[in-house]
Amino acid sequence: MQITNRIHFRNFSGDLFGGITAAVIALPMALTFGVASGAGPAAGLYGAILVGFFAALFGGTPTLISEPTGPMTVIMTAVITNLTAATDDPEKGLAMAFTVVMMAGIFQILFGVLRLGKYVTLMPYTVVSGFMSGIGIILVILQLGPFLGEAAPKGGVLGTLRELPTLLSDINVSALFLSLLTVATIVLIPILVPTQLKKWFPPQLVALLVGTFVALWLFPGASVDRIAPFEAGLPTLRMPVFTQNELQLMVVDAMILAVLGCIDALLTSVVADSLTRTEHNSNKELIGQGIGNLVSGLCGGIAGAGATMGTVVNIQAGGRTALSGLTRAFILLIVVLWAAPLTQNIPLAVLAGIALKVGIDIIDWDFLKRAHQVSWKGTAIMYGVIALTVFVDLMVAVGIGVFIANIVTIDRLSTLQSKSVKAITDADDEIQLTEEEKQLLDQGQGRMLLFHLSGPMIFGVAKAISREQKALKYCEALVLDLSDVPHMGVTSSLTIENAIEEALDKGCSVFVVGAAGQTRRRLGKLGIWDRLPPENVLADRVEALRKSVAGLDHYATSG
Repeated sequence: MQITNRIHFRNFSGDLFGGITAAVIALPMALTFGVASGAGPAAGLYGAILVGFFAALFGGTPTLISEPTGPMTVIMTAVITNLTAATDDPEKGLAMAFTVVMMAGIFQILFGVLRLGKYVTLMPYTVVSGFMSGIGIILVILQLGPFLGEAAPKGGVLGTLRELPTLLSDINVSALFLSLLTVATIVLIPILVPTQLKKWFPPQLVALLVGTFVALWLFPGASVDRIAPFEAGLPTLRMPVFTQNELQLMVVDAMILAVLGCIDALLTSVVADSLTRTEHNSNKELIGQGIGNLVSGLCGGIAGAGATMGTVVNIQAGGRTALSGLTRAFILLIVVLWAAPLTQNIPLAVLAGIALKVGIDIIDWDFLKRAHQVSWKGTAIMYGVIALTVFVDLMVAVGIGVFIANIVTIDRLSTLQSKSVKAITDADDEIQLTEEEKQLLDQGQGRMLLFHLSGPMIFGVAKAISREQKALKYCEALVLDLSDVPHMGVTSSLTIENAIEEALDKGCSVFVVGAAGQTRRRLGKLGIWDRLPPENVLADRVEALRKSVAGLDHYATSG
């Protein structure tokens, strides 16, 4: 595996322009997510710079732009809120939250080293859709206070909903005007600006500038809250801080951040692949994301992941290598070093408007509108995951959603696969038999059982095998056809073993046909080949039926 992403200068102008364009979009989003998380605008900018730089340098998707995202900000907000409440010390709680970001980065590096990248996105779409929609709803609810010109209520989603009547009765009209103006600008810019100029006028940046200038013009006093000023300069290192009592909570929070960051990044990598006709390296990308979050936490930045908007804009502007991501990080660094004082004029209501629109966009409206037409079970799972995400816990939502979705899928697959388990004593139209095989079965006169299995034998099929096994009590010879079984699970293997043992205990002749590959090895480990004569383990079904009939004839003659 390469240590760093491949960087060359053959596409220098495209990468440079892609990086500049991505930086223009990243600036308002970094400020917005930093403030929304509770860590402050500087933390958002540091996260955008450091996660973006190291993910670009060490990741496995050259065109991926990494930065704080809506979903990651929702988790980060919960982490900061919970740890601050647990310690009753805002400074210590924030320091512990940055430690959680470091731990999340370490988890992501481990996922990449253990080569778990290909498994991260193996989630049912109903769960992913419900989870992302739930996060979008959380982001919208958490921004209601700042959107209306009030401080965000304590207690997260439930606290905000409880305080909603108070928020509505104490609306700051000036702030609400700026919030609505911001949302309107973001919605209208793509409609009003000609296509060829859209890359120069990112809606979020235009909304940020318009909202700030309108606030300075119409509301120059203190009637509208603004971003808290922060010092320009390089970040200071923050050593890990944790207490024994809170360590378990921090580990769980870090795992949630890590898993969500992996899903966010790899799904965006798939989008990048489709636009550039390339193929990313999932495990390398997870390592790059982990290094980025580890360094971000060390420097007081919030967590980040692959950002779809920034990545798409980067590619459309000409970015093709990691140089575009490095350029973007360098431009944002210049802003932090020399232009930080300018940000203190930005109204919080404007950032709330941007964040609220992001939350609305995260909600999977397209699937919500037609999920019921696709599958009622899938719809129930999706809405269940949304409810659990919003009102209970993010990890619980994903865990229960994946569990139920997998159970439903396994039940469906087992039902379908069970139809391929057939125990027959004469010609069966559902199994393709040659004329000779039909004649041999007829000669068996009901005393010979052909047990035909087809397809992967997962554990859910074991019940069907046991059900068909009842036919053994009427037979004197068993032909077990495994020619069409590419894989056999442990549960099904044990069920087959029981069937063979029952047949042998009854004095039946047992012939096994077509066991190969993993199926043969699995049965061998159970010792089945030691219990059967070598001549009874065959590759051809016709030969097995002939030997079975011959044995029956011999048994009848000797009897």
